[in-house]
Amino acid sequence: MRVIVLADRIGRELLPLTDRTCVAMLPVAARPVIDYTLEMLAAVGIGKATVVVGLFGEQLRTHLRDGRHFSLNLDYWPSPGEVDIALLLSQLPKCPDKSTLVVRGDMLRSPLLGGFLEAAGTSEGPVLHGWCEDNPAGLWLLRGSADDMRGMAWPDVLSGVSAPEAGKLLLEGGNARLLESLPAYHGANLDAVAGRIQGLAIPGRQLRPGLTVGRNSSVAAGCLKDGTALVGSHCRIHPSAWLQGRVVISDGVIVDRDARLSDAVILPHSYVGELVTVENGIVRGNDLLRVDTGAQLRIVDAFLLADLDQVSIGRDFSGFLNRLAGVLLLLLSVPLWPLAALAAIARHPTRPLRFRRLRGNRLVRDGAGLSARAEFTAAEWTAGAPILRKLPWLVNVAKGDLKLVGVEAITSEQAACRTAEWEKAADRAPAGLIGPTQLDLPATALAEERLMSDAWFAAQAGPDKELRVVLRGLRALFSRRAWYPGD
Repeated sequence: MRVIVLADRIGRELLPLTDRTCVAMLPVAARPVIDYTLEMLAAVGIGKATVVVGLFGEQLRTHLRDGRHFSLNLDYWPSPGEVDIALLLSQLPKCPDKSTLVVRGDMLRSPLLGGFLEAAGTSEGPVLHGWCEDNPAGLWLLRGSADDMRGMAWPDVLSGVSAPEAGKLLLEGGNARLLESLPAYHGANLDAVAGRIQGLAIPGRQLRPGLTVGRNSSVAAGCLKDGTALVGSHCRIHPSAWLQGRVVISDGVIVDRDARLSDAVILPHSYVGELVTVENGIVRGNDLLRVDTGAQLRIVDAFLLADLDQVSIGRDFSGFLNRLAGVLLLLLSVPLWPLAALAAIARHPTRPLRFRRLRGNRLVRDGAGLSARAEFTAAEWTAGAPILRKLPWLVNVAKGDLKLVGVEAITSEQAACRTAEWEKAADRAPAGLIGPTQLDLPATALAEERLMSDAWFAAQAGPDKELRVVLRGLRALFSRRAWYPGD
Protein backbone atom coordinates (compact mmCIF):
# COMPACT_ATOMS: atom_id res chain seq x y z
CA MET A 1 0.00 0.00 0.00
CA ARG A 2 1.30 3.43 -0.95
CA VAL A 3 0.95 6.08 1.77
CA ILE A 4 0.77 9.83 1.13
CA VAL A 5 0.86 12.38 3.96
CA LEU A 6 -0.48 15.82 2.99
CA ALA A 7 1.56 18.61 4.65
CA ASP A 8 1.33 21.31 1.99
CA ARG A 9 -1.51 23.32 3.46
CA ILE A 10 -0.96 27.08 3.19
CA GLY A 11 -3.10 27.92 6.22
CA ARG A 12 -4.25 31.47 5.47
CA GLU A 13 -7.10 30.91 7.91
CA LEU A 14 -4.55 30.56 10.74
CA LEU A 15 -2.59 33.76 10.10
CA PRO A 16 -0.49 35.17 11.72
CA LEU A 17 0.58 31.77 13.11
CA THR A 18 1.39 30.51 9.61
CA ASP A 19 3.53 33.45 8.49
CA ARG A 20 6.67 31.62 9.71
CA THR A 21 5.73 27.96 9.44
CA CYS A 22 3.26 25.59 7.85
CA VAL A 23 0.15 24.20 9.52
CA ALA A 24 1.68 20.74 9.90
CA MET A 25 4.46 22.23 12.05
CA LEU A 26 2.18 24.18 14.40
CA PRO A 27 2.49 22.75 17.91
CA VAL A 28 -0.47 21.07 19.56
CA ALA A 29 0.17 20.02 23.15
CA ALA A 30 3.82 21.07 22.71
CA ARG A 31 4.45 18.89 19.61
CA PRO A 32 4.17 19.62 15.88
CA VAL A 33 0.79 18.31 14.80
CA ILE A 34 2.30 16.14 12.05
CA ASP A 35 4.18 14.12 14.70
CA TYR A 36 0.91 12.58 15.91
CA THR A 37 0.04 11.54 12.34
CA LEU A 38 3.40 9.87 11.74
CA GLU A 39 3.26 8.03 15.06
CA MET A 40 -0.21 6.78 14.09
CA LEU A 41 1.19 5.41 10.83
CA ALA A 42 4.05 3.63 12.59
CA ALA A 43 1.68 2.17 15.20
CA VAL A 44 -0.23 0.16 12.55
CA GLY A 45 2.95 -1.18 10.94
CA ILE A 46 3.31 1.23 8.01
CA GLY A 47 6.99 1.58 7.20
CA LYS A 48 7.20 3.99 4.26
CA ALA A 49 5.37 7.20 3.35
CA THR A 50 5.64 10.15 0.97
CA VAL A 51 5.20 13.56 2.59
CA VAL A 52 3.80 16.26 0.29
CA VAL A 53 5.39 19.58 1.27
CA GLY A 54 4.71 23.13 0.13
CA LEU A 55 5.72 26.46 1.64
CA PHE A 56 8.23 25.98 4.51
CA GLY A 57 8.98 22.53 3.12
CA GLU A 58 12.63 22.77 4.18
CA GLN A 59 11.50 23.40 7.74
CA LEU A 60 9.48 20.19 7.62
CA ARG A 61 12.36 18.23 6.10
CA THR A 62 14.72 19.46 8.81
CA HIS A 63 12.31 18.35 11.53
CA LEU A 64 11.31 14.98 10.05
CA ARG A 65 14.60 14.09 8.29
CA ASP A 66 14.35 10.55 6.90
CA GLY A 67 11.67 9.57 9.45
CA ARG A 68 13.88 7.12 11.30
CA HIS A 69 12.97 8.52 14.73
CA PHE A 70 9.32 7.74 13.88
CA SER A 71 10.27 4.21 12.73
CA LEU A 72 9.37 5.28 9.19
CA ASN A 73 11.13 5.69 5.89
CA LEU A 74 10.05 9.09 4.53
CA ASP A 75 10.53 10.71 1.15
CA TYR A 76 9.18 14.06 -0.02
CA TRP A 77 7.21 15.46 -2.94
CA PRO A 78 7.07 19.22 -3.61
CA SER A 79 3.75 21.02 -4.01
CA PRO A 80 2.70 24.63 -4.68
CA GLY A 81 0.37 24.29 -1.69
CA GLU A 82 -3.09 22.77 -1.12
CA VAL A 83 -2.71 20.89 -4.39
CA ASP A 84 -5.68 19.14 -5.97
CA ILE A 85 -5.52 15.45 -5.03
CA ALA A 86 -6.25 14.22 -8.55
CA LEU A 87 -3.45 16.39 -9.93
CA LEU A 88 -1.09 15.18 -7.21
CA LEU A 89 -1.79 11.52 -7.94
CA SER A 90 -1.30 12.11 -11.66
CA GLN A 91 2.18 13.52 -10.95
CA LEU A 92 3.30 10.75 -8.59
CA PRO A 93 4.74 7.50 -9.98
CA LYS A 94 1.95 5.15 -11.09
CA CYS A 95 1.08 2.19 -8.83
CA PRO A 96 -1.98 0.62 -10.51
CA ASP A 97 -1.68 -2.61 -8.55
CA LYS A 98 -1.56 -0.90 -5.16
CA SER A 99 -4.07 0.88 -2.97
CA THR A 100 -3.23 4.42 -1.90
CA LEU A 101 -3.76 5.66 1.65
CA VAL A 102 -4.00 9.47 1.84
CA VAL A 103 -3.64 11.03 5.30
CA ARG A 104 -3.82 14.69 6.23
CA GLY A 105 -0.80 15.64 8.33
CA ASP A 106 -2.17 19.09 9.19
CA MET A 107 -5.05 18.12 11.47
CA LEU A 108 -5.33 16.53 14.89
CA ARG A 109 -7.07 13.23 15.48
CA SER A 110 -7.19 10.22 17.74
CA PRO A 111 -5.12 7.26 16.49
CA LEU A 112 -7.98 6.08 14.27
CA LEU A 113 -6.00 4.52 11.45
CA GLY A 114 -6.17 0.95 12.73
CA GLY A 115 -9.95 1.10 12.96
CA PHE A 116 -10.16 2.75 9.53
CA LEU A 117 -8.08 0.05 7.83
CA GLU A 118 -10.05 -2.69 9.60
CA ALA A 119 -13.35 -1.19 8.43
CA ALA A 120 -11.94 -0.74 4.94
CA GLY A 121 -11.17 -4.46 4.81
CA THR A 122 -14.88 -5.23 4.89
CA SER A 123 -15.88 -2.52 2.39
CA GLU A 124 -15.62 -2.81 -1.38
CA GLY A 125 -15.90 0.81 -2.50
CA PRO A 126 -13.17 2.20 -4.78
CA VAL A 127 -12.74 5.28 -2.54
CA LEU A 128 -13.30 5.14 1.22
CA HIS A 129 -13.57 8.21 3.46
CA GLY A 130 -13.01 8.04 7.23
CA TRP A 131 -15.38 10.14 9.35
CA CYS A 132 -15.93 10.57 13.08
CA GLU A 133 -18.20 12.87 15.10
CA ASP A 134 -19.60 14.39 11.87
CA ASN A 135 -16.10 15.52 10.88
CA PRO A 136 -13.81 14.10 8.20
CA ALA A 137 -10.99 12.18 9.87
CA GLY A 138 -8.50 13.10 7.16
CA LEU A 139 -8.15 9.45 6.09
CA TRP A 140 -8.86 8.13 2.59
CA LEU A 141 -8.20 4.82 0.89
CA LEU A 142 -8.13 4.69 -2.92
CA ARG A 143 -8.18 1.30 -4.60
CA GLY A 144 -6.60 0.78 -7.99
CA SER A 145 -7.37 3.53 -10.48
CA ALA A 146 -10.16 5.19 -8.49
CA ASP A 147 -10.68 8.74 -9.75
CA ASP A 148 -13.47 10.18 -7.55
CA MET A 149 -11.55 12.67 -5.36
CA ARG A 150 -14.49 14.65 -4.00
CA GLY A 151 -14.04 15.84 -0.41
CA MET A 152 -10.32 15.10 -0.21
CA ALA A 153 -8.63 18.44 -0.97
CA TRP A 154 -8.29 20.91 1.88
CA PRO A 155 -10.71 23.45 0.32
CA ASP A 156 -13.26 20.60 0.12
CA VAL A 157 -12.65 19.68 3.76
CA LEU A 158 -12.93 23.32 4.82
CA SER A 159 -16.12 23.97 2.84
CA GLY A 160 -17.77 20.77 4.05
CA VAL A 161 -18.04 18.96 0.69
CA SER A 162 -19.78 15.72 1.55
CA ALA A 163 -18.23 12.35 0.81
CA PRO A 164 -20.24 9.84 -1.23
CA GLU A 165 -22.36 7.88 1.26
CA ALA A 166 -21.31 4.58 -0.28
CA GLY A 167 -17.69 5.25 0.62
CA LYS A 168 -18.20 6.83 4.03
CA LEU A 169 -16.78 4.89 6.99
CA LEU A 170 -17.96 6.06 10.41
CA LEU A 171 -15.24 5.48 13.00
CA GLU A 172 -16.15 4.97 16.64
CA GLY A 173 -14.14 5.89 19.72
CA GLY A 174 -12.16 8.81 18.38
CA ASN A 175 -12.06 12.53 17.69
CA ALA A 176 -10.84 14.71 14.85
CA ARG A 177 -10.01 18.43 14.85
CA LEU A 178 -9.60 20.26 11.54
CA LEU A 179 -7.65 23.28 12.87
CA GLU A 180 -9.58 25.46 10.47
CA SER A 181 -9.42 28.70 12.49
CA LEU A 182 -7.59 30.32 15.40
CA PRO A 183 -10.39 29.42 17.86
CA ALA A 184 -10.34 25.83 16.56
CA TYR A 185 -6.56 25.65 16.96
CA HIS A 186 -6.80 27.11 20.47
CA GLY A 187 -9.58 24.68 21.39
CA ALA A 188 -7.69 21.67 20.02
CA ASN A 189 -4.74 22.47 22.28
CA LEU A 190 -6.95 22.85 25.34
CA ASP A 191 -8.91 19.68 24.52
CA ALA A 192 -5.66 17.75 24.06
CA VAL A 193 -4.29 18.73 27.46
CA ALA A 194 -7.65 17.98 29.09
CA GLY A 195 -7.66 14.45 27.63
CA ARG A 196 -10.60 15.05 25.31
CA ILE A 197 -8.76 13.72 22.22
CA GLN A 198 -9.08 10.01 22.87
CA GLY A 199 -5.88 8.01 22.68
CA LEU A 200 -3.61 11.01 22.07
CA ALA A 201 -0.19 10.55 23.68
CA ILE A 202 0.77 13.74 25.53
CA PRO A 203 4.54 14.12 26.12
CA GLY A 204 5.97 14.66 29.61
CA ARG A 205 5.69 13.33 33.14
CA GLN A 206 3.01 13.91 35.75
CA LEU A 207 4.40 16.33 38.34
CA ARG A 208 1.05 16.26 40.14
CA PRO A 209 -2.50 15.41 39.08
CA GLY A 210 -3.37 17.70 36.20
CA LEU A 211 0.18 19.03 35.64
CA THR A 212 2.33 17.41 32.94
CA VAL A 213 5.92 18.64 32.52
CA GLY A 214 8.46 18.02 29.76
CA ARG A 215 12.21 17.45 29.99
CA ASN A 216 14.53 20.02 31.58
CA SER A 217 11.71 22.32 32.66
CA SER A 218 11.50 24.18 35.96
CA VAL A 219 7.98 24.58 37.35
CA ALA A 220 6.59 24.36 40.88
CA ALA A 221 3.62 22.07 41.50
CA GLY A 222 1.87 24.96 43.25
CA CYS A 223 1.76 27.00 40.05
CA LEU A 224 -1.31 25.04 38.94
CA LYS A 225 -4.18 26.52 40.93
CA ASP A 226 -6.97 24.53 39.28
CA GLY A 227 -7.61 22.71 36.02
CA THR A 228 -5.00 21.02 33.83
CA ALA A 229 -1.75 22.26 32.35
CA LEU A 230 1.01 21.00 30.09
CA VAL A 231 4.50 22.53 30.26
CA GLY A 232 6.83 21.55 27.42
CA SER A 233 10.59 20.98 27.48
CA HIS A 234 13.25 23.53 28.48
CA CYS A 235 10.75 25.92 30.08
CA ARG A 236 11.17 28.14 33.13
CA ILE A 237 7.98 28.96 35.02
CA HIS A 238 8.40 31.27 38.01
CA PRO A 239 7.05 29.75 41.26
CA SER A 240 4.70 32.73 41.71
CA ALA A 241 3.07 32.29 38.27
CA TRP A 242 -0.60 31.22 38.16
CA LEU A 243 -1.88 28.51 35.82
CA GLN A 244 -5.61 27.94 35.86
CA GLY A 245 -8.27 26.44 33.63
CA ARG A 246 -6.58 24.67 30.73
CA VAL A 247 -3.09 25.86 29.85
CA VAL A 248 -0.66 24.64 27.18
CA ILE A 249 2.92 25.92 27.34
CA SER A 250 5.16 24.81 24.47
CA ASP A 251 8.93 24.25 24.48
CA GLY A 252 11.45 26.93 25.43
CA VAL A 253 9.00 29.29 27.15
CA ILE A 254 9.74 31.63 30.08
CA VAL A 255 6.86 32.74 32.32
CA ASP A 256 7.95 35.41 34.78
CA ARG A 257 6.81 36.21 38.32
CA ASP A 258 3.11 36.76 39.09
CA ALA A 259 2.05 36.14 35.46
CA ARG A 260 -1.43 34.64 35.17
CA LEU A 261 -2.39 32.20 32.42
CA SER A 262 -5.98 31.05 32.07
CA ASP A 263 -7.23 28.93 29.14
CA ALA A 264 -4.09 30.03 27.31
CA VAL A 265 -1.82 28.54 24.65
CA ILE A 266 1.80 29.75 24.70
CA LEU A 267 3.76 28.86 21.57
CA PRO A 268 7.49 27.96 21.55
CA HIS A 269 10.22 30.39 22.57
CA SER A 270 7.87 33.03 23.98
CA TYR A 271 8.43 35.18 27.07
CA VAL A 272 5.48 36.16 29.28
CA GLY A 273 6.54 39.01 31.55
CA GLU A 274 5.91 39.91 35.17
CA LEU A 275 2.25 40.49 36.12
CA VAL A 276 1.07 39.80 32.56
CA THR A 277 -2.35 38.15 32.29
CA VAL A 278 -3.24 35.96 29.29
CA GLU A 279 -6.81 34.71 29.22
CA ASN A 280 -8.57 32.91 26.35
CA GLY A 281 -5.65 33.69 24.10
CA ILE A 282 -2.67 32.48 22.12
CA VAL A 283 0.79 33.97 22.62
CA ARG A 284 3.30 33.66 19.79
CA GLY A 285 6.41 35.67 20.67
CA ASN A 286 5.21 39.24 21.06
CA ASP A 287 1.85 38.52 19.37
CA LEU A 288 -1.23 38.19 21.58
CA LEU A 289 -4.25 36.66 19.84
CA ARG A 290 -7.55 36.75 21.75
CA VAL A 291 -9.81 33.95 20.51
CA ASP A 292 -12.88 35.23 22.37
CA THR A 293 -12.83 38.73 20.87
CA GLY A 294 -10.76 38.15 17.72
CA ALA A 295 -8.29 40.90 18.74
CA GLN A 296 -4.72 40.53 17.45
CA LEU A 297 -2.15 42.67 19.26
CA ARG A 298 1.57 43.16 18.59
CA ILE A 299 3.26 43.99 21.92
CA VAL A 300 6.37 46.12 21.46
CA ASP A 301 7.45 46.17 25.12
CA ALA A 302 9.72 43.15 25.56
CA PHE A 303 9.11 43.24 29.32
CA LEU A 304 5.50 42.18 28.66
CA LEU A 305 5.74 39.68 25.79
CA ALA A 306 8.78 38.81 23.69
CA ASP A 307 9.99 36.41 21.06
CA LEU A 308 13.00 34.70 22.63
CA ASP A 309 14.31 33.84 19.16
CA GLN A 310 14.62 37.58 18.48
CA VAL A 311 14.74 39.42 21.81
CA SER A 312 16.17 37.51 24.73
CA ILE A 313 15.11 38.72 28.15
CA GLY A 314 18.18 37.05 29.58
CA ARG A 315 20.64 38.86 27.34
CA ASP A 316 21.09 41.85 29.62
CA PHE A 317 22.53 41.87 33.15
CA SER A 318 19.28 40.71 34.70
CA GLY A 319 18.02 39.74 38.09
CA PHE A 320 20.53 38.81 40.73
CA LEU A 321 23.58 39.23 38.52
CA ASN A 322 22.57 42.76 37.58
CA ARG A 323 22.01 43.77 41.20
CA LEU A 324 25.30 42.13 42.21
CA ALA A 325 27.10 44.18 39.56
CA GLY A 326 25.45 47.32 40.98
CA VAL A 327 26.54 46.48 44.53
CA LEU A 328 30.14 45.84 43.45
CA LEU A 329 30.31 49.10 41.51
CA LEU A 330 28.77 50.91 44.45
CA LEU A 331 31.48 49.58 46.77
CA LEU A 332 34.23 50.46 44.30
CA SER A 333 32.87 54.00 43.99
CA VAL A 334 32.93 54.73 47.75
CA PRO A 335 36.09 56.92 47.52
CA LEU A 336 34.31 59.16 44.96
CA TRP A 337 31.28 59.94 47.13
CA PRO A 338 32.98 62.50 49.41
CA LEU A 339 34.43 64.18 46.33
CA ALA A 340 30.97 64.24 44.69
CA ALA A 341 29.38 65.69 47.84
CA LEU A 342 32.00 68.46 48.15
CA ALA A 343 31.71 69.35 44.45
CA ALA A 344 27.90 69.50 44.71
CA ILE A 345 27.95 71.64 47.87
CA ALA A 346 30.46 74.00 46.28
CA ARG A 347 28.22 74.42 43.24
CA HIS A 348 24.78 74.45 44.96
CA PRO A 349 25.21 74.89 48.70
CA THR A 350 21.47 74.81 49.44
CA ARG A 351 20.61 71.89 47.18
CA PRO A 352 23.51 69.47 46.65
CA LEU A 353 21.12 66.62 45.69
CA ARG A 354 18.20 66.72 43.29
CA PHE A 355 15.62 64.01 42.67
CA ARG A 356 13.80 62.82 39.55
CA ARG A 357 10.93 60.38 39.01
CA LEU A 358 11.83 58.01 36.18
CA ARG A 359 10.26 54.92 34.64
CA GLY A 360 12.24 51.82 35.57
CA ASN A 361 12.21 48.10 34.83
CA ARG A 362 10.03 46.76 37.62
CA LEU A 363 6.45 45.95 36.63
CA VAL A 364 3.30 46.73 38.62
CA ARG A 365 -0.43 46.63 37.87
CA ASP A 366 -2.06 49.95 37.08
CA GLY A 367 -5.59 51.03 37.99
CA ALA A 368 -7.03 49.05 35.07
CA GLY A 369 -5.26 45.87 36.18
CA LEU A 370 -2.72 46.02 33.34
CA SER A 371 1.00 45.63 33.90
CA ALA A 372 3.11 48.75 33.52
CA ARG A 373 6.65 49.83 34.34
CA ALA A 374 6.92 51.26 37.84
CA GLU A 375 8.43 54.65 38.56
CA PHE A 376 11.40 55.06 40.88
CA THR A 377 13.19 58.00 42.44
CA ALA A 378 16.67 58.69 41.10
CA ALA A 379 18.97 61.00 43.04
CA GLU A 380 21.73 63.06 41.38
CA TRP A 381 24.50 65.18 42.80
CA THR A 382 24.50 68.69 41.41
CA ALA A 383 28.24 68.38 40.75
CA GLY A 384 29.44 69.43 37.33
CA ALA A 385 31.37 66.24 36.47
CA PRO A 386 28.97 63.76 34.81
CA ILE A 387 30.53 60.73 36.49
CA LEU A 388 30.09 62.27 39.94
CA ARG A 389 26.58 63.48 39.15
CA LYS A 390 25.28 59.98 38.37
CA LEU A 391 26.94 58.12 41.27
CA PRO A 392 23.61 57.71 43.18
CA TRP A 393 22.18 55.84 40.20
CA LEU A 394 24.32 52.87 41.23
CA VAL A 395 21.93 52.50 44.16
CA ASN A 396 19.08 52.06 41.67
CA VAL A 397 21.07 49.43 39.77
CA ALA A 398 21.67 47.55 43.03
CA LYS A 399 17.95 47.74 43.82
CA GLY A 400 16.94 46.45 40.38
CA ASP A 401 15.23 49.63 39.16
CA LEU A 402 17.85 50.03 36.43
CA LYS A 403 19.96 47.60 34.45
CA LEU A 404 23.67 48.14 34.10
CA VAL A 405 23.33 48.30 30.29
CA GLY A 406 20.22 49.64 28.60
CA VAL A 407 18.46 52.55 26.99
CA GLU A 408 18.16 55.96 28.59
CA ALA A 409 15.73 56.14 31.53
CA ILE A 410 12.81 58.51 30.87
CA THR A 411 9.80 59.85 32.72
CA SER A 412 6.33 58.35 32.37
CA GLU A 413 5.21 61.57 30.66
CA GLN A 414 7.93 61.17 28.03
CA ALA A 415 6.91 57.54 27.49
CA ALA A 416 3.26 58.52 26.99
CA CYS A 417 4.28 60.85 24.15
CA ARG A 418 5.74 57.97 22.16
CA THR A 419 3.01 56.94 19.72
CA ALA A 420 4.77 55.84 16.51
CA GLU A 421 5.92 52.22 16.22
CA TRP A 422 9.58 53.22 15.76
CA GLU A 423 9.36 55.36 18.91
CA LYS A 424 7.93 52.48 20.94
CA ALA A 425 10.75 50.23 19.74
CA ALA A 426 13.01 51.64 22.47
CA ASP A 427 10.78 49.89 25.04
CA ARG A 428 12.11 46.54 23.85
CA ALA A 429 15.28 47.15 25.86
CA PRO A 430 15.55 47.81 29.61
CA ALA A 431 16.35 51.22 31.04
CA GLY A 432 20.03 51.24 31.95
CA LEU A 433 22.82 53.17 33.60
CA ILE A 434 24.97 53.14 30.47
CA GLY A 435 24.30 52.51 26.79
CA PRO A 436 25.23 53.93 23.38
CA THR A 437 22.97 56.95 23.92
CA GLN A 438 24.48 57.80 27.31
CA LEU A 439 28.05 57.22 26.12
CA ASP A 440 27.94 58.71 22.63
CA LEU A 441 25.52 61.63 22.66
CA PRO A 442 26.07 64.91 24.52
CA ALA A 443 23.48 66.14 27.00
CA THR A 444 22.52 68.85 24.50
CA ALA A 445 21.51 66.33 21.78
CA LEU A 446 17.93 66.62 20.53
CA ALA A 447 15.35 64.33 22.16
CA GLU A 448 14.52 62.77 18.79
CA GLU A 449 18.18 61.97 18.20
CA ARG A 450 18.46 60.30 21.60
CA LEU A 451 15.26 58.30 20.94
CA MET A 452 16.55 57.11 17.56
CA SER A 453 19.77 55.97 19.21
CA ASP A 454 17.81 54.05 21.88
CA ALA A 455 15.54 52.44 19.27
CA TRP A 456 18.58 51.31 17.28
CA PHE A 457 20.15 49.82 20.41
CA ALA A 458 16.91 48.00 21.32
CA ALA A 459 16.80 46.41 17.86
CA GLN A 460 20.48 45.45 17.83
CA ALA A 461 21.04 44.47 21.47
CA GLY A 462 22.84 41.21 22.12
CA PRO A 463 25.38 39.77 24.56
CA ASP A 464 28.34 40.79 22.41
CA LYS A 465 27.08 44.35 21.93
CA GLU A 466 26.30 44.74 25.64
CA LEU A 467 29.78 43.51 26.55
CA ARG A 468 31.25 46.12 24.20
CA VAL A 469 29.13 48.78 25.92
CA VAL A 470 30.53 47.72 29.31
CA LEU A 471 34.11 47.87 28.00
CA ARG A 472 33.47 51.29 26.47
CA GLY A 473 31.98 52.43 29.77
CA LEU A 474 35.13 51.37 31.61
CA ARG A 475 37.28 53.28 29.12
CA ALA A 476 35.00 56.31 29.46
CA LEU A 477 35.83 56.51 33.19
CA PHE A 478 39.28 57.80 32.23
CA SER A 479 38.12 60.17 29.50
CA ARG A 480 37.94 63.97 29.74
CA ARG A 481 34.22 63.88 29.00
CA ALA A 482 33.49 61.92 32.20
CA TRP A 483 35.09 64.55 34.43
CA TYR A 484 34.53 67.88 32.68
CA PRO A 485 31.05 69.29 32.14
CA GLY A 486 30.17 70.23 28.60
CA ASP A 487 32.74 67.90 26.94
